[in-house]
Amino acid sequence: SFLVPTVMVTLLCCWMYIIASRLFDYRYDSEDLFGDYDSILGDSSFLAKLDDVETSIRKQEDLGSAPHHSSDTRRSAKLNESCRENNELTDSLLTDCLNHDLLIHLPSSQLVLQQGVSDNCSPAHVETTSTPVVINSKRISNTEKDRPASKVRKSITDQLKQAMLNNASAVGTISKKDFQKEAVVTKEIGIALQAENSFNSETDLGPFFGLPSKVKDLIKKLKSIDDLYDWQKICLNLESVQQRKNLIYSLPTSGGKTLVAEILILKELLCRKKDALLILPYISLVQEKVRGLASFGLELDFMVEEYAGSKGRFPPVKKKARRSLYITTIEKGHSLVNSLIETNRLDSIGLVVVDELHMLGEGSRGAILEMTLAKVLYISKETQIIGMSATLNNIGDLQIFLKADNYTNDFRPVQLKEYVKLKDTIYEVDPKEEECFKFSRLLNFKYSGSLQKMDPDHIVALVTEVIPVHSCLVFCATKKNCENVAGMICKYLARDFLRHKEEEKSMLLAALRSSGNGIICPVLQKTVPYGVAYHHSGLTSDERKLVEEAYTSQTLCLLACTSTLAAGINLPARRVILRSPYVATDFLKRSQYKQMVGRAGRAGIDSMGESILILQEKDKLSNLVCAPMENCYSNLMHGEGRGLLSLILSLVGLNITLTLEKMREFLSGTLLGVQEAHVSPDRSLVVLVEQSVEILRKEGLISSSTDGQVSAILHITKLGRATYKGSVDLTYSNVLYRDLSKGLEGLLLNSFLHLVYLVTPYDMVPHCKPDWMIYYTQFAMLSSAEQKMLAALGVPESFLARKAAGQSVKKAWDLEVASRLYLALVLYSLLKETDLWRVSERFQLTRGFVQTLLSSSSAFCSCVLHFTEEMEELWPFKALLAELTRRLTYCVQAELIPLMEVAGVMEARAKQLYNAGYRTLTHLANADPSLLAKTVENLFKGQANQIVASAKMLLQEKAEALQEEVDDLLTKPADLPT
Repeated sequence: SFLVPTVMVTLLCCWMYIIASRLFDYRYDSEDLFGDYDSILGDSSFLAKLDDVETSIRKQEDLGSAPHHSSDTRRSAKLNESCRENNELTDSLLTDCLNHDLLIHLPSSQLVLQQGVSDNCSPAHVETTSTPVVINSKRISNTEKDRPASKVRKSITDQLKQAMLNNASAVGTISKKDFQKEAVVTKEIGIALQAENSFNSETDLGPFFGLPSKVKDLIKKLKSIDDLYDWQKICLNLESVQQRKNLIYSLPTSGGKTLVAEILILKELLCRKKDALLILPYISLVQEKVRGLASFGLELDFMVEEYAGSKGRFPPVKKKARRSLYITTIEKGHSLVNSLIETNRLDSIGLVVVDELHMLGEGSRGAILEMTLAKVLYISKETQIIGMSATLNNIGDLQIFLKADNYTNDFRPVQLKEYVKLKDTIYEVDPKEEECFKFSRLLNFKYSGSLQKMDPDHIVALVTEVIPVHSCLVFCATKKNCENVAGMICKYLARDFLRHKEEEKSMLLAALRSSGNGIICPVLQKTVPYGVAYHHSGLTSDERKLVEEAYTSQTLCLLACTSTLAAGINLPARRVILRSPYVATDFLKRSQYKQMVGRAGRAGIDSMGESILILQEKDKLSNLVCAPMENCYSNLMHGEGRGLLSLILSLVGLNITLTLEKMREFLSGTLLGVQEAHVSPDRSLVVLVEQSVEILRKEGLISSSTDGQVSAILHITKLGRATYKGSVDLTYSNVLYRDLSKGLEGLLLNSFLHLVYLVTPYDMVPHCKPDWMIYYTQFAMLSSAEQKMLAALGVPESFLARKAAGQSVKKAWDLEVASRLYLALVLYSLLKETDLWRVSERFQLTRGFVQTLLSSSSAFCSCVLHFTEEMEELWPFKALLAELTRRLTYCVQAELIPLMEVAGVMEARAKQLYNAGYRTLTHLANADPSLLAKTVENLFKGQANQIVASAKMLLQEKAEALQEEVDDLLTKPADLPT
């Protein structure tokens, strides 16, 4: 009895599908949606046939209900079997029809009707079951289902008419706009659900401060941190963090500030899908952080990019698939922000994290940091700024400047006890006491007469109380004092110290000798066997790296160091001794003192840490130990306002502010604006802006015009644009332009000497006085063309001969040019030989100074390159300086350069890797860290992991840059004429 209705419904579905398909292709805004298909309601022949079929079916149903004879029974059984077969066939057709993929294109109202038909014809409707059947969203019980068909349903003709009328009415209310909107929304929801399911299956967002639980596992694996401190959890759950407000948080050294910043960075990269910027004060810290976070980037699929020295691309390469973490120095961070502003991409940076925020108050670097943060605050309202620092006395000023909340905690994972030593007595620092000190103990060391004379401050006795079982740092006032103290300590140490970790120390000496091409510092040769070394800027980068690694692995138990170590990488100790309260001849600042003593106490190793400050009776102590921290003030006025001049120049060049009024508005939001009364009591912001603009006009860096109104519009000149884009100090801008222009007149191209002179940093000249005899000797070894070039620059042979002989020079020579040329000769010798030890010995300079000169020159060469790119007349320098920058950056044999591109790989390590068969970046990126650690001498497993991860990250960065270049080339131009 269900055969014919099922066939009819099947035909109806097919008919409706044809109509729907035609309607989908039809343009329906206001016209009739059915068009010619309305005639179906008037097709009397079709409807009459339906009536005849239905009448025939009802007659068969009536006959089926009458008493059956045997023949009728057989005929009925045959009919039922036929019906079952046909039902299977029609159900199959119906199912195929209703589930056809093309039905997904039907409008929503049509799908509702189709669902009703499908439910009505489903097998569940035929079988007898206790589960209610759903038809057109209405539940019909089995008792209703068992009623006579004539009472339960209308005729097929009536149902068809009603369905088509309802359908016409429903579809007719859907406009083209609504239909398109529905389609878009449906598609977006589908994509979102698919992405969410995919992402959740891999990362399950949420368990770890809104981050995937995988992050927690990585922190445990890579940093050996099982759980966060209570203060870290509180800080990460602060309302300001949750609402993405700016935040400054302050804690003592070694309190775990960095981990909080890293978690916030990961949230920005993984959850908000925005880039992040991490600003650190020193190149060594940048390289260390790049190595440390490269593994996180590989595991969590984001890029880690280094911007330090001459490294970094401006603007950075656009990345479609991945987010980037830019780790930069203060100077490179400013250049990066400028390049993003210029290309309208600053909004891609969702988070800026500043370590050592108190650097705002330190000279020209503080001015650059203030400029960077002020621009971010002014332009990108969605970018969050997080500042980390030790406790500052005027944190309120920084809060106003950054529009930030503040979180402060005095937590230290290891208790720190501070002491001072005066003669034979040690006092404990106790702020609760009236004079801040209380008696601790008397020293009663049994010193011989010679030892008492050599070591009146009892340093040997104080260090032997802790070494070699525990570690110790001895801070000294000068570099020479570091070497003397290290040598003196070893002279009086017991022979037992030689047997402590003897094999590891032998490996360290071999590595130091290898880094010096067979030469080793005689002081280190003597002290390392005792587990003692010195650490200051006079060491090469390779030597410092080896010493730091040996100290971290406890091969070395004592370092005699300068104050720079306290502000550099984290090398904690059980005991910290301050040899004197001076840095060179300057009395220690409170902040410097806190940084030094903050190195005492190694979390997870020591249960406590202690510091001892050695004093003389003449030393004044009250302002150092017990006074509050110094205030942090704006340095835009540092150096006769050079910072303010640079800021105004870049504001004009970047089209941020082009009038005096807008300039004053911008400056009111800087730290200078907050501290105007203190930093510039004599001149208001209005006066400062007017005077600065006038100075820039006179220097030819900006010009002005009027727009027909009262206010003048400021414009940047070519020289001004080259100055700010090259990050050239305004003091040297015009000098550099004159030197480059003059250089074009007789540029010497058969050697690098002339180019090297042009990129020798001006600010390095005061730090080196030429040895005139050495100068004359090196001049005599130059080619005739090079000697002529020096003479053309103002340093002829006659001048050098008189100076070398100690004779007076009557003619007024430019000694600054002569000194700069002397430094250029040092660099030129280094490029030819690449042996830093021999060059430093030849010119009687410390190897550390020579390497600092090399590093500064490579960075300045990069600046000069960007400078010349903005000056059309200086076009010949572009290609020349690009190659010179590369050579100065690494200054090694050409085959080692690919390996030294990896963060933290110095020349000695590059040689080891090259000799072990790892000769390209691809080799290193695909290396097995375990095999690498076994193959390369003095390389620990953790260091090998970092090297391989950094190489992989650098390789991916290069590949992505090339891919983006390909995509740009293949992209159809948006402004293509049509």
